[in-house]
Amino acid sequence: MQTPDTLAPLMSRIASGDRGALRQLYQATSAKLFGVCLRILSDREESEDVLQEVYVTVWRRADRFDAGRASVMTWVSTIARNRAIDRLRARGPLAYADQIDDMEIADGQIGAEALLSAADDQGRLHRCLSELDKRTQQVIRTAFFEGVTYDALARRMDAPLGTVKSWIRRGLAKLKGCLEP
Repeated sequence: MQTPDTLAPLMSRIASGDRGALRQLYQATSAKLFGVCLRILSDREESEDVLQEVYVTVWRRADRFDAGRASVMTWVSTIARNRAIDRLRARGPLAYADQIDDMEIADGQIGAEALLSAADDQGRLHRCLSELDKRTQQVIRTAFFEGVTYDALARRMDAPLGTVKSWIRRGLAKLKGCLEP
């Protein structure tokens, strides 16, 4: 079941300089994006700073949003994840993001997981992920669903960074082949 992206109309308004549309997007997405940042950084103040950077980026790049490629929530979540990882990397080579398992940020909105489960592509993705070996599944899920950097993941797995990158690269290639029509 494909759900309509109710946030998509806001993007063209934001691209044309409508501050009210940015405010609406912020109200609809900020709690979830803050959760993404906090999960990666494990620091509230840094997460707040990164969240601000995310909305500045959205303001400046709203014209680049392509509804044909991703939902608004996916697009802004990717920006948040990338900004948080950039901030984590800026801490230096010893930075490590501990996993936070029991963090819930209730905002009254449909959760990101519920939105993803409603999308047709999720079933295909899970089927394709299940075709990978357990180690490859784990590194891909940890890197992309939990936002853990490759370096931190290598430390968690007690494996060389290059090896972890190779596992992920080969796993993503298999996923791509499986997901392509």
